[in-house]
Amino acid sequence: MSESNLKCSEADLLIRKPVSEVFQAFVDPEVTKHFWFTKGSDKLEVGKTVIWEWEMYNFSTKVVTKEVIPNQKIVIEWFTSEVPTLVDFNFKTLSDGSTFVSIKHYGFDKTGDELLEAIKDSTGGFTIVLAGLKAYLEHNINLNLILDKFPKELMQHGKE
Repeated sequence: MSESNLKCSEADLLIRKPVSEVFQAFVDPEVTKHFWFTKGSDKLEVGKTVIWEWEMYNFSTKVVTKEVIPNQKIVIEWFTSEVPTLVDFNFKTLSDGSTFVSIKHYGFDKTGDELLEAIKDSTGGFTIVLAGLKAYLEHNINLNLILDKFPKELMQHGKE
């Protein structure tokens, strides 16, 4: 395994919905807002820059779509730090019609403990995103997982 493969986070989950529905949930901010960010400026399309917002944290980030293979793959460049990172969303249809989603986040410019912390935060974050997606698509429930990750009374995002 190359060193670059070690510097990534990965999260995977089975979603019991057709791949077209699961894929669209990440492309269309009108769906994504039910399990991840609160507002997106536009749908993901190759070469397009969009802004994703988490209004409860007064945080937004720029996202540039690098690749889209309908119902198979989305690659974005994510500007959440000084150096943008890459996120791959892969979708695989299983024999029962459900979809296996794999998210890989890489391109971190950190080393040592800072790299470990970034990978840990990313893995946990994308795991929560997938759990929220599953609840929303399979049961039409918004679990408010992103909102509840950082209760205002206990902390501010990124600060304890």
